[in-house]
Amino acid sequence: MHLGGELLTIGVLFVIAYVLGRLGKTIGLPAIPIYMIVGLIASPHTPWIGLNVESHTIELIATFGLILLLFNLGLEFDQEEFYGNAGKLLVSGGTYVVINMGVGFAFGFSLGWGTREALIIAGMTATSSSAIVTKLLIELRRLANDETPMILGVTVIEDVFIAVYLAIVSVVLSGDTNAWAVVGKLALAFGFLIVMFTLARFAGKWVSKIFATRDDELFTVLFFGLAVMFGGIGDLLGVTDAIGAFVIGLLCGATRYRDRIEQLALPMRDVFAAFFFVNFGLGLDLSTFGEVLWPVLGAIGMTVVLNAIAGQIVARMNGFNVQQGINTAVILVNRGEFALILATLSAAAGLESRITAFAGLYVLVMAILGPLLAVNSERIGRLVVRPARLARLRGRLGGRRAVAAAAAAEAAEAEEAEAASAAAVRRAERDRQFAEEFALVEAAGRDEQENGSPEATDEPVTSPVEIPTERPERPVRQRDPEY
Repeated sequence: MHLGGELLTIGVLFVIAYVLGRLGKTIGLPAIPIYMIVGLIASPHTPWIGLNVESHTIELIATFGLILLLFNLGLEFDQEEFYGNAGKLLVSGGTYVVINMGVGFAFGFSLGWGTREALIIAGMTATSSSAIVTKLLIELRRLANDETPMILGVTVIEDVFIAVYLAIVSVVLSGDTNAWAVVGKLALAFGFLIVMFTLARFAGKWVSKIFATRDDELFTVLFFGLAVMFGGIGDLLGVTDAIGAFVIGLLCGATRYRDRIEQLALPMRDVFAAFFFVNFGLGLDLSTFGEVLWPVLGAIGMTVVLNAIAGQIVARMNGFNVQQGINTAVILVNRGEFALILATLSAAAGLESRITAFAGLYVLVMAILGPLLAVNSERIGRLVVRPARLARLRGRLGGRRAVAAAAAAEAAEAEEAEAASAAAVRRAERDRQFAEEFALVEAAGRDEQENGSPEATDEPVTSPVEIPTERPERPVRQRDPEY
């Protein structure tokens, strides 16, 4: 079997991905839309470019990419944060997900594509891309911001939601109409989740013994094999390979080898995930984008508005101001890999064919728009917060003239108050100096009456208050080199 041509084409594609990725980095674009564009370039549906790669050529590698995406999602799940602040996280993250999911489901119904399709579209528009969110927080240097723990808490709840949602979607997409069969599949799916979550919570110490090897090669083979194996188990149980990979990642994350697994798994995830996104791009057809243009524009507008509302609500619930709510909204507005995963599942289940085009165009636009909004969040805050304050002031005082008059009067009052304060300070200083001089004169007069004329002395007259000639040096505090 000669694969030289296919290997050459795939290699050229990834070199193109590297070049476009470097260009995208200069304007802050994530890698996901770049890989999708590369796949679109090589798609059989765009033969005029000259490349023609069939999806089945890299389909298995793309499946590994999907498995490793979910495996790393489970691996990075912060169990201590979740169980330690479960109540607060559930309220904040749950509010965010419910707002986006509820309206997204209604939006999906309004398209008239079907109930199952509406469920898929709701999932696409409901949750953020945790990979893009984390990357933006690091690149924009916002990890130290006050609102960042809240943002990461929302992503934790989204991860839990994704696990539950995929379990439900797998049953819905099976097409089974027997009520008891559906109940049985749901019970199996949730039972699988509960068992794995329980093991991750309490059995991490025993699972750690499996990974007790210093050989990196064998260590990598083990966790990759477990990820693929549980992906297969999940698919055989009817809860999708994505759920199987997520829960084994969750269990591996509970071991004391979590950091080592993550260090070795991240480069593998990035390479295999690139195949997944390129493979998705191979299935896109530019000619079908026109059919979904208006639904995608509606979904984009809905996503931006809902995130703005949800961001302010969640920020207010946690005691943050309007600007911090805007920072939250523009970070969490990013959509990415989960929408593409759902589109892949819907295509495999034979749902409405336009969902693939919808997901592709939606993610392409949102993965570009989201980072641009995040970079300019401070500017957006200045445009939103100041006019809002001025509008409230106009509402109270009525009209622009009243606002200007009130502002002028307030400025004049402030100047008068400042001048009066300065004058009072000067008067107090003069009174103090006069009192000191008067006391010195009285003391000199009493000495002259008691002792006669004062004897001349060469010593200079000094003030009763000793003034240091030099300010003591301030000790220099050693700073932590981390900062």
